[in-house]
Amino acid sequence: MKANKFNIKNNTKAQVGIGTLIIFIAMVLVAAVAAAVLIQTSGVLQQQALSTGKEATQEVSSNIVIRNIDGVRAADDNVNMSSTLDLLRLNIALNSGSGPVDINQVVISITDGTNTNNLVYAGNTRSHETAAGQDDGSMTAFSSTDASANLEELLTGNTSSVNNAQRYFSADRIRDDDASFSQSNPVMNSGDLIRLYISSAATGSAGYAGIASTDTSAGIADSGLTLLPRTTVNIVMTPEAGTPTAISFVTPPSYGTREIVQLYP
Repeated sequence: MKANKFNIKNNTKAQVGIGTLIIFIAMVLVAAVAAAVLIQTSGVLQQQALSTGKEATQEVSSNIVIRNIDGVRAADDNVNMSSTLDLLRLNIALNSGSGPVDINQVVISITDGTNTNNLVYAGNTRSHETAAGQDDGSMTAFSSTDASANLEELLTGNTSSVNNAQRYFSADRIRDDDASFSQSNPVMNSGDLIRLYISSAATGSAGYAGIASTDTSAGIADSGLTLLPRTTVNIVMTPEAGTPTAISFVTPPSYGTREIVQLYP
């Protein structure tokens, strides 16, 4: 009898197929991880783009416009008046399409060519850090309802031994149809017309009884500024968001007998 012969063949096709499958699965996993990273990155970029676009829109559209400026001299009567302009009154509005502007966050820099004052709103509670690292806060005796009382305190008072005139400005509304503006929440909307008060009282004005119908018999506080005739004045208003508003003017060569002097336009 002949012994049975078996032909045994080595078939490696299955092994090749398993290797291909492993490589394919690995490629799928890598692609999935890469896709997840791309999706996450695109989401972050989209959020950043939206945020940047919003901020850019605010920077372009939120513009304060100065309509006019006049200066007022301290006086005892229509004859006895100071030789300097001791109070500046700025009427401001918003450009067309501008978003709301919080006056509480506006910083006003004013210089007479010799001294410069950086002013914040009288009701600003987070301002003027002291050497001890604490905030002086709002102007002493600030009223949340009475604009006239705040103007008087601005002209005559001091906060933490520093004259209010050197630190603060005050404000009042002229036109505010939507009632968005108040002393405690001074927000301007489109269409509002607001008056800002900046003290420019000089040392020599201390003895006069009044400025623009405001009683200053308690004594006018020195602002550090001196607005004599032919003085160049620069004012920069910087809102929280938006383009700063800068203006420069020269006071008239003589104030004559005028108590109120038109400075701009």
